[in-house]
Amino acid sequence: MNDELKFEEFAKISRLKRDCTITEKIDGTNAQLLFDADGNMLTGSRKREIFPEGTEGKPKGCDNYGFSRWARDNRDELFAFLGEGRHFGELCGGSIQRGYGTTKRHFMLFNTSRFNSCDIPPSLIEAGLGVVPVLFLGVFTTDAVDATMNALQVNGSHFMPGFMNPEGVVIYHHALRSYFKVTYEHDGTGKGTRKGDS
Repeated sequence: MNDELKFEEFAKISRLKRDCTITEKIDGTNAQLLFDADGNMLTGSRKREIFPEGTEGKPKGCDNYGFSRWARDNRDELFAFLGEGRHFGELCGGSIQRGYGTTKRHFMLFNTSRFNSCDIPPSLIEAGLGVVPVLFLGVFTTDAVDATMNALQVNGSHFMPGFMNPEGVVIYHHALRSYFKVTYEHDGTGKGTRKGDS
């Protein structure tokens, strides 16, 4: 049979008006932790594995703002709380991107369906672990996104109260299992400037 005449099924069309979670988009650098069942740990940035500063055989500066060293220093408590699996988040604060008016660095977990800031042990909160703030939970509409963006613009960051230059929001569409972002600088709202921008 001619391969050009091979039948292909049309993919099912997903419904747009389904539940979504809108969180504050934190302006930092993407980071990840991966634990196996025994607590062995891998650390990474968005694009590559990273290692604590001073790791033999690794180039200087491969630690992504000290994230790997922080994870190593807190490994046992992080594993006890997070458990086996891959955990993505944003490393922020300090001198990273917006900075949010704090010298302290924070690792903000993305998975709001699994983790809640109220459940994090105090010692890990002190160490800088958190969860991105949930701003809206409900059926996806562009009106819901716009209203959430407007409220964030008026009230400022939920991650760092009093910081009035938030970046925007991230929408997680539950049915699509996909993330989308809307930012003030790049989506036509004209709000805010990134640190270092003119």
